[in-house]
Amino acid sequence: MQEHRRLHNIGRMCWLLNVSRSGFYAWCARQPSARSAGNEDLIRSIKRIYDEGRGEYGSPTICAVLRQEGHWVNHKRIERLMRQIGLRAKVHRRFKRTTKPCKDAEAAANLLQQDFTTDGPNRVWLSDITYIDTDEGWLYLTTVEDMWSRRMVGHALADHLRAESVVEALQMALGRRAVAPGLIFHSDRGKQYIDGNVREILTAFGMRQSMSSTGNCYDNAIAESFFATLKKGHVFSERFQTREEARRRIFEYLEVFYNRVRRHSSLGYKSPVAFEQSHQIPA
Repeated sequence: MQEHRRLHNIGRMCWLLNVSRSGFYAWCARQPSARSAGNEDLIRSIKRIYDEGRGEYGSPTICAVLRQEGHWVNHKRIERLMRQIGLRAKVHRRFKRTTKPCKDAEAAANLLQQDFTTDGPNRVWLSDITYIDTDEGWLYLTTVEDMWSRRMVGHALADHLRAESVVEALQMALGRRAVAPGLIFHSDRGKQYIDGNVREILTAFGMRQSMSSTGNCYDNAIAESFFATLKKGHVFSERFQTREEARRRIFEYLEVFYNRVRRHSSLGYKSPVAFEQSHQIPA
C-alpha cells in the first residue's frame, strides 16, 4: 500500500511539473556536478575558517585564507556562498571614550602624524584604554601594541581609570621585549599618560612620548581599530557575570586568539606571532 501511494505521488508530481517519469528517475540518479561538489567542499572550508576566526572574518579574509591554502577562488563566489549559508562577520557597534584629555601644555608632540609604517619590531608602541561591561560593574582595559606586527605586548585590566593600569601594561611590555632608546610610545591625550610614574618609566628606557591631537581618533587609528575588533568580535557577543570572568576571557582572547590565531590583512593574513616568526623574531 505504501509503495503504491509513493508511486502515485511521484506520478502526480511529474504530471504537475510536466516531466516524464523516466526523466524524473534519471534526475534522481544523476551525480552532483563538479561545480556543486566544489561548492560543498568550499562551504566546509568556509565554515572551518569562520569558526577559527570566531565569527570575525568577512568574505575578503576568508577568500585570502582559502587562496593561501591552494584554492582557486574569487571573492564574489565566497561572498555568495557565505550569504547562502547565512554567515557574516560580526557587526561593529559604537563605544564611548574613557579618557579625559590633558591640557595642550601638558601633552607631548605628535611624532607619528598618522604615519603608521615602521621597519621592525619595538620601533613604535601604541597604547589606548577602553571599557568592558560586566554584571559587577565596569572594567577598563589598557593595551600596549607593537605597531609593526600588531602584537599585543602589554595589557592591564582594572576597575578604575587611574594611571596605575598604564604603568602595569608598560611593565608587562618591557618585561617581554628588549627595547632600545628612541622607541616611540604613542597614545591619545588621556590624563593617565601624563602621570609622573608613566613618564618616569618612559625616560628610564629612553622612550619618546607621542600623543594624538585633541579629539582626532585617526591619529591613533591602529589602536582604535584593535578596540573595534575586540568589541565586535568578543565583548559585545559575551555577557560577563563577574569581573574575574571578564579578566580570564579577555586574557585568553589577547594572548591566545588575537596574538597567535587571528589573521590580519595588513600582515598578509598572518597572525602577529606568525608574522614575527616569519621575520625570525622569537615568540
